[in-house]
Amino acid sequence: MRATVKYRLVFLVSMLCSFFLGVQLTPESLTSHADKLTLGIISALYFVLLPLCYWYCIIKMGAQKLWKIIVIFSLSSLVARLSFPAEIAHYFEFVAWLRYPIIAVLLVIQLYLIVSVARGLIKVRKLKGDPRVGAVETYRDGDDKSLTIALIMASEATNWFYSIPWFSRHHPPVIANINLVSATRWHVWLMLIGCVGASSLSYVLLASWSEWVAIIVSSIIAYTLMSIVANHRLSRYYSLYFMRDNLVINNSLWGFMVVSMADIASVTHQESIELNKDQAETIMIGRGQCNVIITLKRAVIYHGGMGQLPEPMKTVYLSVDSPQRFIQALNNSRVTVAE
Repeated sequence: MRATVKYRLVFLVSMLCSFFLGVQLTPESLTSHADKLTLGIISALYFVLLPLCYWYCIIKMGAQKLWKIIVIFSLSSLVARLSFPAEIAHYFEFVAWLRYPIIAVLLVIQLYLIVSVARGLIKVRKLKGDPRVGAVETYRDGDDKSLTIALIMASEATNWFYSIPWFSRHHPPVIANINLVSATRWHVWLMLIGCVGASSLSYVLLASWSEWVAIIVSSIIAYTLMSIVANHRLSRYYSLYFMRDNLVINNSLWGFMVVSMADIASVTHQESIELNKDQAETIMIGRGQCNVIITLKRAVIYHGGMGQLPEPMKTVYLSVDSPQRFIQALNNSRVTVAE
């Protein structure tokens, strides 16, 4: 596990533990000095320590934008509004005012999904490869914001392209398969069951607050069934392939790399690789023992978080099912491009 991922998990665990303990220990009223002191400590935890933790683990160590710190302040305000004593909670009443704007935003998202489904179906009819690859090729050396927006726009077509076999019938042939957990049958069934359960649970929990919100949220969660199927098919059948003059490396739908053949310095096969997972600009893709090392001439962006968490990489360790076949195909392609 890479250092950036460890820091994200540290923050996630810290946030969940802080909110759980905070809700459990928050006094129902401020009738004594001890109650006020307890609430003061909990407030400092919510609005000082957690934001600092978010800044260090996500923004600094994960090299993300500073404006994203508003996420943790918003979550802390929501928890405070719902759990603090009445004489304090009313200061966070602005969270309740957001109820109808939230419904409006959810309706817009729902309409966007309907439109994007129609657009996605039209776009993927004749595609011969992942739409995200075209976005990276277009904005690879340009503005990072433009690339981020392009990947967001391409994600819908990507989901449809991989979730329905008929759409991906013209896909470039795979040269090898990365050993991924998301490629297994048990994983996809577990994800499908979890998605249906989360959709049903969200409806039950939100129905008493707002029937409209319950329907919209549960349907949005259910819509991710398509992404789960696309994630499985991509991991199982299309994890490594050539597209134009690029090697496409898919770490499921979560992350991918588009590596130009000209940027590959060397590719080697080794049965037992000693890997330092915290080494800078190094990534390991695949479960089990890595058996292929790709060294790059310059840093190439690994688009994690479905394209929203970019990280530069110069060394890629892969665990593939047919390392010799993969290396031979890659070397042949590099010679062809050089000629």
